[in-house]
Amino acid sequence: MIQIGNTAVALDDPLVLLGGGLILLVLGMLYLSLRAASRSAQNLEPLIRQTSQLAQNMQQLGMGQEQLRGGLQHVSDAQANAQVQLVQTVETRLADVQQHMNDRLADNMMRQNRALTEMQERMKETLHGSSRQTATSLTQLQERLATIDKAQDNITKLSGDVLSLQDILSNKQTRGAFGEIQLNDIVSKALPSDSYQLQATLSNGKRADCLIHLPNPPGPIVIDSKFPLEAYEALRRAETQAQMTDAARQMRTAVRAHIKAISERYIIEGETADGALMFLPSEAVYAELHANFPDVVRDGFAARVWIVSPTTCMATLNTMRAILKDARMREQAGAIRKELGLLQKDVERLGDRVVNLDRHFGQAAKDIAEIKISADKAGRRAQRLDNFDFEELQEGDASTAVALGTGKP
Repeated sequence: MIQIGNTAVALDDPLVLLGGGLILLVLGMLYLSLRAASRSAQNLEPLIRQTSQLAQNMQQLGMGQEQLRGGLQHVSDAQANAQVQLVQTVETRLADVQQHMNDRLADNMMRQNRALTEMQERMKETLHGSSRQTATSLTQLQERLATIDKAQDNITKLSGDVLSLQDILSNKQTRGAFGEIQLNDIVSKALPSDSYQLQATLSNGKRADCLIHLPNPPGPIVIDSKFPLEAYEALRRAETQAQMTDAARQMRTAVRAHIKAISERYIIEGETADGALMFLPSEAVYAELHANFPDVVRDGFAARVWIVSPTTCMATLNTMRAILKDARMREQAGAIRKELGLLQKDVERLGDRVVNLDRHFGQAAKDIAEIKISADKAGRRAQRLDNFDFEELQEGDASTAVALGTGKP
């Protein structure tokens, strides 16, 4: 029990205990606050220093801003002055350019006036020249019309010749002769005359259009001319599918018949080559066969009958000419070898003679050199005699001088 004034307070009273606890709690919180304030004061010292430094920096920044403001004002003034000068310069240059443009325009106007005058003169001359040329052209046109009339007459005559050619091709015999003539012309241009025979008769009695005398192998080869013109014309005239099919059948039948005839007649074992050539005197027929009838071409290969056109025939004959040339070279190899031996002896003899000639040339050069030396010596002696002075003789040498008498001995 505690007596406070007139009031007695019991220590075990809950209110007393609660109040004491609150007082202790308040005191504890007050103590903690004081400690926190002390720490805060310690922590605020660096912040205060930083704030002071920041204030100094702000002051320096303000001074820099003032300097920047002054610099900007100076730059602005300089820019204004430069703009004024630029405007003045531009105005001056614009005035100069305008004056130059005015001068150029005036000069151009004068040039244009002169050019127009000259153009008018040229146009007058051109018109006069054109009138003369027109007259000349009309004269030439009349001459060309006369030439065209003559050409028309020639065309009319040529049309008649074409109709005659059609008549020739419509006849099988004349068509065969046409193919033979074309074949003869190609063969005569490609091969030497002694390497082929026209209208050659074989051992079986068949006559070939051309027989090429190739060496073994492959041996002599036959070229026979064939011209399936009716089947080709039917194929060209076909308009419907049925006509096209019928014309193709005729083409196959005609060409296969020619292939079979050549194979049976002109391929003779032991006498001719193991194959023959069928000559088509038309490039169009040859192209048609290879484009649309490859089976017929394969049948020719199987029968050892090769189909050629004028172009391919010329190429084949050129190959044959190379073969003939090679065969003849082999035949003449012995003679060529003998001639080469004689040529080698001639070359050796020539070499010996060149050596002898070189030796003679060396001796002649030596003799010429010695002659030159002698000539030089004789020249020097003659020069000394020419420079000889009689006054240089001494009195003691007078006995050796030749006396000039009166002519008596």
